[in-house]
Amino acid sequence: MLAKILSSALSGINAYQVEVEVDIQHGLPAWTTVGLPDTVVKESKDRIRSAIKNCGYQFPVDKITVNLAPASQKKEGSSFDLPIALGILAASGQIKSKRLKEYMFLGELSLDGHIKPVRGVLPVALLAKKNKLQGVLIPKANMAEAAVVPEIKVMPVENLSQVVEFLNGLTEIPQVKINREEIFKQDQNYEVDFQEVKGQAYAKRALEIAAAGGHNVLMIGPPGTGKTMLARRLPTILPPMRFEEALETTRIYSVAGLLPPGHALVTKRPFRAPHHTISDAGLIGGGQTPRPGEATLAHNGILFLDELPEFRRNVLEALRQPLEDGIITVARVGATVSYPARFMLVCAMNPCPCGFLGDSRHQCTCSYLQIQRYRAKVSGPLLDRIDLHIEVPAVNYQDLSQSAKGESSGEIRKRVEAARGIQAKRLSKRKVYCNAQMGTKLVNKFCVPDNAGKTLLETAMERLGLSARAYTRILKIARTIADLEAEEKILPQHIAEAIQYRTFDREII
Repeated sequence: MLAKILSSALSGINAYQVEVEVDIQHGLPAWTTVGLPDTVVKESKDRIRSAIKNCGYQFPVDKITVNLAPASQKKEGSSFDLPIALGILAASGQIKSKRLKEYMFLGELSLDGHIKPVRGVLPVALLAKKNKLQGVLIPKANMAEAAVVPEIKVMPVENLSQVVEFLNGLTEIPQVKINREEIFKQDQNYEVDFQEVKGQAYAKRALEIAAAGGHNVLMIGPPGTGKTMLARRLPTILPPMRFEEALETTRIYSVAGLLPPGHALVTKRPFRAPHHTISDAGLIGGGQTPRPGEATLAHNGILFLDELPEFRRNVLEALRQPLEDGIITVARVGATVSYPARFMLVCAMNPCPCGFLGDSRHQCTCSYLQIQRYRAKVSGPLLDRIDLHIEVPAVNYQDLSQSAKGESSGEIRKRVEAARGIQAKRLSKRKVYCNAQMGTKLVNKFCVPDNAGKTLLETAMERLGLSARAYTRILKIARTIADLEAEEKILPQHIAEAIQYRTFDREII
């Protein structure tokens, strides 16, 4: 007898439908699984056999064939345990229900029949809605993330017996609903604040501009000047995530298995700070079975690279494409997947190997050749993709000892949100949300300085030897500065301030 159960598998951060076909024929006891299953799927037969028996159901002593269609795509993970078990029970006549065609099933079975959580439930719920199914039956631990998808029934289950009784019409499973607005209100508090940073007015101003326009930032300064402290407080002044952004970010964390238990949405912008020993696959994603890397986990948030020159060169160069395109394509023999990777890149580095070049309180011990070799670890093309280069000098005693607090993150965020609102209105219907995401066509349309600004920019280009990409970056920064002042036109003072944030180009390269 043949039974068909609907389930799903993952490709990148998206899910695709898998039809689990189970055929039971008389013959010597045997179990065959086809359809490109991985080792975890092949091992599921022992878990499923024990789960069915321990729940009081009869396991057929016949020839069992399980097919995972489409057979051309590799299937991985333990989420097929539940649909395969249901297929065996349906094929053996222990389940008789039309509901098998109306729902999508996934979950890992323990030996006693309990259903354990799996990763990637949110993309599966979105797929079920797209395919116009009535709902999904998923592990109870995953119910919150699936419940954020509207117009679909999310039914959490705890064990195999509960699912069988539901399919046979003996019981009903209550549908889970969630208040999305309440989730956003709960998770907007931060433990850190910009008012804790003493001094560094220049760096704070630059980070406010970066937050307002979504620009990448490089901070250069001696050890202990507050570069990491500033970077970790940058998320507190970014505008709150829209629901669409939160949903996409949550999909990434769901697929990666990093969504905390019981969490429905990632509502705070991610802040990822990988160690400098990370590999290129760890940063941009990959592996034998492709998984999201740190750049994708920072999508809609911040990727912070501390001690930038200490990262391997091939790792840094791998960031060039996602910084331009906002997407990472990982090609392997078995599959090619794409991951979103639109993030703010925030970097920090010392001015030289010892860290004290230009510090009036400490003497630099590095030779000219050592300094050049140290700075050459960061390539010119990568620096061109970083919009703002800012110097973070040592803080003097007067600034450290002052009792007055600076501006809070909330006050700065109000200005940032106002600037982002101007940009959203200007860039509506163009699939970009901030100035940093504008392409050449939009820059030419919205970032046109007056004659005085053009003359000033021409002089800076000639004297500093800036590249064409740096020219575009300056115009974008000037546009953001004008937006912070609610100024429609880009004035010469906006161009002048924007040029200040590119004056390290010649020195570092």
